[in-house]
Amino acid sequence: MKVYTKTGDKGTTALFGGTRVPKYHLRIDSYGTVDELNSYIGLIRDQEINQHYKEILIDIQDKLFTVGAILATDPEKAILKNGKERLNIPKISEEEVAQLETEIDAMESELPPMTHFVLPGGHTTVSYCHIARCVCRRAERLATELNDMEPTDLMVLKYLNRLSDYLFVLARKLSFDLKADEVKWIPKKTE
Repeated sequence: MKVYTKTGDKGTTALFGGTRVPKYHLRIDSYGTVDELNSYIGLIRDQEINQHYKEILIDIQDKLFTVGAILATDPEKAILKNGKERLNIPKISEEEVAQLETEIDAMESELPPMTHFVLPGGHTTVSYCHIARCVCRRAERLATELNDMEPTDLMVLKYLNRLSDYLFVLARKLSFDLKADEVKWIPKKTE
């Protein structure tokens, strides 16, 4: 199988189901942003961090492929003529959202309470988490806009929302673990 197909040379691409759309279509932007997020999570995973976090991140990357596949499927062609779903993959479940919540709660139990917003930075690994969080929020915004136009699986939206929370708390936890400075944002007073 060749990497290049030449079918997109005129600026269109195929969704699962065969529908061709422009490469700037909101659906393409949505799953493309999820792919970008997945790459940043890989970058976090490549850092010198606790093995447990690496395992959770691998699981998240797997779920993001599922999210991408769901977003890449034409909703009008998601069900085959025989009544089966076109995608033969597990969906995102409440349990997977709950797993993120459990991980968030476990990390927060080891952190000092947050009293202010924090400025991204302090350590390269922490900054990668903040970049991933921002990309996750963008993916969520795009998927939400897409859902307004063409309803999609609402668990995708829920998972992306919780994942951005997870990435924020992971950034804080890694700051703590790496003994990096967590700079609080304290607005300067105006005169």
